Amino acid sequence: MKHVTAFVAIAALAMAYTVHAGQAAQAPAGQQAAAAQAPAAPRPPASPAGSAATQVAGKWAEGPRGPRYQDGKWITVEYGRPILRGRPEVFGKGADYGKTVNGGAPVWRAGANLTTRLKTEAPLVFGDKTVAAGEYSVFVDLKEGAWTLILSTQPFQAKYDPNNKTETWGSYNYDAKFDVLRVPMKVSASGVMVEQFTIGFVNMTQQNGALAMWWDKTMAMVDFKVGQ
Repeated sequence: MKHVTAFVAIAALAMAYTVHAGQAAQAPAGQQAAAAQAPAAPRPPASPAGSAATQVAGKWAEGPRGPRYQDGKWITVEYGRPILRGRPEVFGKGADYGKTVNGGAPVWRAGANLTTRLKTEAPLVFGDKTVAAGEYSVFVDLKEGAWTLILSTQPFQAKYDPNNKTETWGSYNYDAKFDVLRVPMKVSASGVMVEQFTIGFVNMTQQNGALAMWWDKTMAMVDFKVGQ
């Protein structure tokens, strides 16, 4: 009798498990479809967008919750960030220096995709040249060991139009007549290989600093100060 009772109990447990498994397998069709069609996370573009930002000409003042930064002026750079992906000598050497990254354009777009843009709420002084507060396109004239930073007011394309021959896309259609600044950059070998092109602000104070660019084993920078 004990054996029969044990057998009945085991059978009951097996039936309960089978029913539970069947109910799980018979989840509503909508839920099953949602699980099957869950979208994959979007992949980054080949050259993701990047930005660099700093504030200058402000001051720290005591507030009810501690020191607070006030009256600062923004300087920002929006650009595309190409990646090496194993490319050797991305800038090249000798007579071929810069030709690959220029891609047939007369100057480098200092990034990828859209034209690189610098916006400043304060006038900036590079050498003996003052650039008014405003928005500018950023280009670099590449020579081996001698880069030149260019700021330009040439109109640019927010969306590529192959029939537009007057506004820049990257640095294509670049016209030097719109230049408001051409200033030499200090070029040096980087201590490490930088995989993704990077723009940043370095050695900053509230009155001056430097705009820097790194890629591969090269670093270039240019000093500036805040104007009046």
